[in-house]
Amino acid sequence: MSMRRLVLAIQFLTRLPTPQVRDFRQEDLSRSAVYYPLVGAIIGVLLALPLYGFADRPWLAGVLTLLVWVWVTGALHLDGLGDVADAFGASHRDPQRFLEVLKDPHMGVFGVVTLVMQLLLKFVLLTELAVSPLWYGIVLVPVWARWGTLWWSRRLPSLHGAGMAERFSWQLSLRSMWLWAVLLAVITAIVAWPLLVALLLVPLVALYWRRRLGGISGDCLGASVEVTETMLLAVLVIAAGVS
Repeated sequence: MSMRRLVLAIQFLTRLPTPQVRDFRQEDLSRSAVYYPLVGAIIGVLLALPLYGFADRPWLAGVLTLLVWVWVTGALHLDGLGDVADAFGASHRDPQRFLEVLKDPHMGVFGVVTLVMQLLLKFVLLTELAVSPLWYGIVLVPVWARWGTLWWSRRLPSLHGAGMAERFSWQLSLRSMWLWAVLLAVITAIVAWPLLVALLLVPLVALYWRRRLGGISGDCLGASVEVTETMLLAVLVIAAGVS
């Protein structure tokens, strides 16, 4: 394991304190992406603490877990979701117009409404999960979503020639992506089998972007992480209710 690249992955995906990395090189960002699922596991463990610790008070557990989620990730993917919502709202299925709006740093009404609904939905699902026998599956939710970034970056062309998606994918190993998939599938089958749906969900998200825009951008990656996390939370809650 390269500690340098792991530290860079933690720095990019979280607000957790880390040692300073000297002599940063552009290729370091791409190569650090292989550790994104591991960073997802760190995030997942942090989320499990308030969810379990306040399980007897599910509303409190839900809001504290959501606060930890937003803080530890620095709202990185929420920002992408808001930008994508604004771009879709203004583009009217025009890919070129979509990219133009995506570059606008200001948040519009589509983005604001989407973020409010996303946070509300996550909060409700977390309160349900707090009293669920599958509550520990929360650890794997951000792991699968960040494995998804490896899949989407590697399998889809970048909408920007030198954009974030391109910087992630250009030195990303397919072998590493598949090794993570096998490892996560084995762990998930033992720990929280309903989350195996991620193996279908992640490629479906890629198919959506390919058909809708023909590729993916950094903001689209962020939006995909948020949507994937919410859908996996819903799967855990529904599966616990059915069982």
